[in-house]
Amino acid sequence: MSNEKKGTIYAILAFTFWGLVPIYFKLVSHVDAFEVLIHRVLWSVLFLTLLLLITKSFNNLMAILKESKKLKILFISAILVSINWLTFIWAISNNMIMEASLGYYINPLISVVLGYFFFHERITKIQLVAICVAFFAILFQVYSLGHLPAVSLILAFSFAFYGLARKKVHVESVSGLLVETLLVSPFALLYLFYIVSIDKNAFVLPINMTSLLLILAGLITIIPLIWFNSAATKISMIKLGFLQYIGPSIAFLLALFVYNEPFNSDKLITFIMIWIALIVFSIKIKK
Repeated sequence: MSNEKKGTIYAILAFTFWGLVPIYFKLVSHVDAFEVLIHRVLWSVLFLTLLLLITKSFNNLMAILKESKKLKILFISAILVSINWLTFIWAISNNMIMEASLGYYINPLISVVLGYFFFHERITKIQLVAICVAFFAILFQVYSLGHLPAVSLILAFSFAFYGLARKKVHVESVSGLLVETLLVSPFALLYLFYIVSIDKNAFVLPINMTSLLLILAGLITIIPLIWFNSAATKISMIKLGFLQYIGPSIAFLLALFVYNEPFNSDKLITFIMIWIALIVFSIKIKK
């Protein structure tokens, strides 16, 4: 099998996994979103450390830890990804998968704008049209809802700025994620000690089903990342970017057909506008 085919398979696996992730977070929706987040951080630290041990990649980690400038940027990216994770967890537990998927549809278009301002990347006329269509879709949602689609915008902007920070720091993704989770783990531990002290913790010993699910938060984080990293080294960024829409598309279908989230004509119009923007944007990229 060629590297191109292997990369395509890894990409499909990664984005399909991310699309199905709401199922996991539904299973822990009875747990406070902050507690789910801290377990995602802490168990990711453990599993990522084991991964670096297995792959003998600690040189990458040590190189990052020696550069204060990179650590400062990674602290910012760690805050951004924590906000993204927390918002996503909260959205799933509050039956807002559709709004979450809308955020990840909008995200690539915001990334293009950030690329233009921060890296002086060229925006073509057709890309500008796509961005304007997405902007009008958001305005329509504001009009129909009577307020900003906060979940969608927080997810879209936090992940876009996270990508911007990671592009600026330019570190290997697994080691970079380990540093990020290490940087926020003291805050996670403090919150864990606090909820234990007031007897509000869902994670208990001996381990029950809820505790086991919270441990799995670490694997839920790193498994698709490993597939994504494998794909990124084998296929073009253009193809990778196009395939990323698998994730929010699956999440959208889950919201509609599995969890029966409300889908009225206003939401349909918004999604149609976003899909049009993405089609216009993607067709231009593929040329």
